[in-house]
Amino acid sequence: MTIGGNQPIAIQSMTNTKTQDAEATVAQILRLERAGCQIVRCTVPDMEAAQALPEIKKKIHIPLVADIHFDYRLAIASMENGADKIRINPGNIGSAENLKAVVDVARDRNIPIRVGVNSGSLEKGLVEKYGGVTAEGLVESALDKVRMIEDYGYQNLVISIKSSDVLMCVRAHELISARTDYPLHVGITEAGTVQSGNIKSAIGLGLILHQGIGDTIRVSLTGDPVEEIRSAKMILRTLGLRQGGIEVVSCPTCGRTSIDLISLANQVETMVTEFPLNLKVAVMGCVVNGPGEAREADIGICGGRGEGLIIRRGEVIRKVLEKDLLGALRYELEHWKMAEPGN
Repeated sequence: MTIGGNQPIAIQSMTNTKTQDAEATVAQILRLERAGCQIVRCTVPDMEAAQALPEIKKKIHIPLVADIHFDYRLAIASMENGADKIRINPGNIGSAENLKAVVDVARDRNIPIRVGVNSGSLEKGLVEKYGGVTAEGLVESALDKVRMIEDYGYQNLVISIKSSDVLMCVRAHELISARTDYPLHVGITEAGTVQSGNIKSAIGLGLILHQGIGDTIRVSLTGDPVEEIRSAKMILRTLGLRQGGIEVVSCPTCGRTSIDLISLANQVETMVTEFPLNLKVAVMGCVVNGPGEAREADIGICGGRGEGLIIRRGEVIRKVLEKDLLGALRYELEHWKMAEPGN
């Protein structure tokens, strides 16, 4: 796939299996694919992991990025074993000769190099220069690394500058986007658990992407990487940067709610991922805002006392018991195409 320029923003994730275990890694990547992942990265900490890449590549359907630190030989072996892209930090890959050897192989095979710099590993000299870890230091570090590779005559590059400090990360991307045309991979690193990480990532990525900055994204969460894909898709849809998929809106509930709306909304949100439809589904709990919100959606549930209305395109089509609401919604989704005007 192509990234950068006018291409849509691509969603990435990273496996947390042992790459040496090709079977487990493939299984996780296939789950990520089904969730909507478009590029996947896996760590290559040793030669056994590099040698597992051909088996992994044979069974997946999206580009595979090899994540390399410290040992330039692993970068070369990963490319020789089919990696579609490598991620390195030229500052920790060893001598200039080692870096040149990596770049030479990448050039021969036209394999992109992602140059990654994190705030946690910013060079001591830049920390001292800027009086701490700063956005300016991150940008200078990244561009220095880019120049190291450009000096060897290679420019098929992607830049990644990440920090767990959300506002620092935003500022760094604003600065670097004004100084380079290379594609940028955007994310808030070490964002945290699914709950806190989603909040930090939504704020940080939202501020960056809304300025037109960024070509690929990863929502970094401590948890199942499939959650990263779900969050990334929601962020992009909310910003109007991606179409497709079912959007679920649901009310926060109050004392008027007479059905178990919290459980129902969570079940609906999980269920709709099965359907490749571009729809808005409303799950509402009472008669105050429920009918209006449900009518504005393509399909809606409006709860009552132990029962609820199913509303399709603004029209009530039937009333069902609470226990049957999820099944009734599933039926509507399964038969949506047949229910479209003209069918």
